[in-house]
Amino acid sequence: MLKKELEVLALLRRNPYLSQQEMAEQLNLSRPSVANLISGLIRKGKIAGRAYVLPEEGVVVSIGGANVDRKFRLSQPVQMATSNPASASGSVGGVARNVAENLGRLGHPVKLLSIAGNDPEWRLIEEQSAPFMSLELTKALEGLATGTYTAVLQPDGELVLALADMAIYDSMTPEYIKRSEAVLMGASFLVADLNCPKETIGYIQRLAKARDIPLAVIPVSEPKMDRLGPDLSGISWLILNRGEAARYLGTPVETPDEWRAACEKLMEHGVQNIVITGGGDGVVAGNIEGIRHFAAHTVPAVVDVTGAGDAFSGGLIHAVMEKLPLKEIINAGLVNAAKTLQSELTVRSTLSAENLQKELEEIL
Repeated sequence: MLKKELEVLALLRRNPYLSQQEMAEQLNLSRPSVANLISGLIRKGKIAGRAYVLPEEGVVVSIGGANVDRKFRLSQPVQMATSNPASASGSVGGVARNVAENLGRLGHPVKLLSIAGNDPEWRLIEEQSAPFMSLELTKALEGLATGTYTAVLQPDGELVLALADMAIYDSMTPEYIKRSEAVLMGASFLVADLNCPKETIGYIQRLAKARDIPLAVIPVSEPKMDRLGPDLSGISWLILNRGEAARYLGTPVETPDEWRAACEKLMEHGVQNIVITGGGDGVVAGNIEGIRHFAAHTVPAVVDVTGAGDAFSGGLIHAVMEKLPLKEIINAGLVNAAKTLQSELTVRSTLSAENLQKELEEIL
């Protein structure tokens, strides 16, 4: 870059809201000269947009849920309508938060954009999340209760029932998100879960499309699929399961042919890359270049299913950011999910970019 371009960038890093006239006066240049320098920096991708937002190299912004997860593991197979002996445990969770921790452990700078109550649950989330992500965009507000998720598990770790208190996320309106608009415009990658209201998801889609920022959308459950509108343009990666795909499309996604057809239909709605998971049946994924099936990785024994889906998404997004081919992208997700199924933790403590690479090399 030219010397004067570097001087303009230095000024903007100190104050992104400087006017062109103010910059001209500080640099002893004419305002038209500054305008030309700024136009050149925009073309070179050094300035990302309004208020001269400077892109943060490699930063991921993960938008959505940050909850406290409570798990009750049954001592015997569930018996309905009676008391069941169980052991209780708790941890921090939420799809956006879990994906953020996966990515943070994999070495990516991550900012979590969520909402919480000013309560002990938020302080627990803050304490356990801070080592892996920035929490500067998440606001703890009076009068609201931090989200909670309660899971009842069979002795083998399979989910029996889940209860979610997520009313707080109705307050993640476009106006709430726009307070962080400068950070969003400067991000290298955006992740959003469907804890966000429909209008907020639409706003994120439009921003990602306008700024050409990769966006991964991760549904939370089948009932929340109505938070996706018919136009899915702006979504670079849609990661969902067969039930969620069936709910959105209104058609069954059970046979292999129906599975592939669902991918094709979702791409017709504007998604660039589609990934539909099927548990032990593997994954069907693809884009305009083609659709293919990927087998699931064998797991000797499932310890806990909680967090496995988020681990899949985190591994996948990591591989996307590493610019790996589709086969390795999907396998990064599958390996991370398989290893997480064998851990009692929602995000496994052994996760790192180096370990994931070794695990991938073992199966590729």
